[in-house]
Amino acid sequence: MNEDANLAGPAPMEGHGEYNRKSSVQATGAVPALALLKKAAYGASLPTYDGAPVIVADYGSSQGRNSLVPMSAAIEVLRSRVGGSRPLSVVHTDLPGNDFSALFQLLDGDPASYLRGDRAVFASAVGRSFYEQVLPPASVSLGWSGWAVQWLSRTPAMIPDHVQIACSRDEDARAAYARQAAEDWATFLHQRSKELLPGGRLVILTMARTDDGNFGYGPLLAAMYGTLCALADEGLILPEEKARMAIPTVGRTRMEFCEPFAGGRIPELSLDHIEIFEGEDRIWETFAADGNARAFGAKWAAFSSASVLPTLAASLSGGASDPRAAAFEARMVTGMAQRLALSPEKMMIPLAALVLVRE
Repeated sequence: MNEDANLAGPAPMEGHGEYNRKSSVQATGAVPALALLKKAAYGASLPTYDGAPVIVADYGSSQGRNSLVPMSAAIEVLRSRVGGSRPLSVVHTDLPGNDFSALFQLLDGDPASYLRGDRAVFASAVGRSFYEQVLPPASVSLGWSGWAVQWLSRTPAMIPDHVQIACSRDEDARAAYARQAAEDWATFLHQRSKELLPGGRLVILTMARTDDGNFGYGPLLAAMYGTLCALADEGLILPEEKARMAIPTVGRTRMEFCEPFAGGRIPELSLDHIEIFEGEDRIWETFAADGNARAFGAKWAAFSSASVLPTLAASLSGGASDPRAAAFEARMVTGMAQRLALSPEKMMIPLAALVLVRE
């Protein structure tokens, strides 16, 4: 394993609104955190000078579909506090290559848009990694991040026996990912501590691992790696391309989430709440009701298509613009769907919900 290899980093979610159409798993997973977001909106500090806009930050928005409900919930609470005329500024952030056009089209045309009926809400976006400072110092009253901080800032190493580090038995690779995960989490917290107002709050929902280290998604990841190996055996992708393919996501345990706070490395922030819980598998619930195994496989394959297959395709020799990229992703979706349909299983979906407060 060569940690200095030219490895592709995280790619933006599938564009042209596809992530919006294929991210029902993420939408369902966000529901348990909404009560925490509303409570945070009630308690968050506001700018002290009259008329200043109240800034709400959405860290890792993708194309916005799964931000509509959280942002609407936050706006409803803030309106009850500041009245109907004070401006509210909602700032969506994501990687520079994100499909922000799909985000603004959604906000402009979707009946569920939080902009409807409130002329004092203003939406904007910043194309920058949240591992950097995204917004001015001490400007954010309320932050939200849904299904985003599991993505690392970079791919730290090849994974010789899988594409997901949670499934690897390679000790060197696992150590490299653990180091990167700890460093990125601390960096994320430092950057948010700069941006939050004193008394500001940030609610995070993200992938996690159980206390015994279970990342979940076992059948899905087995189908993904099995399909990838089959495509390599067929010659659609080269051995060296397969070796580079890795998904730079991690699930952190409760201990790993808490470590920077316990060690006093982030003195400006306090961890007000943390829970690790199992998210609902609505895809399995639908299959249990209708018995449609093909639909079960297709929905989970679509989840991967929208979220992680663009990152795998970036490791092709020609990157995301490689002429084989479309065929590669299509074959991955077909192969995964077929494998999952053969023996549908409920997915374990470990999630973490956290509330941070700027001291």
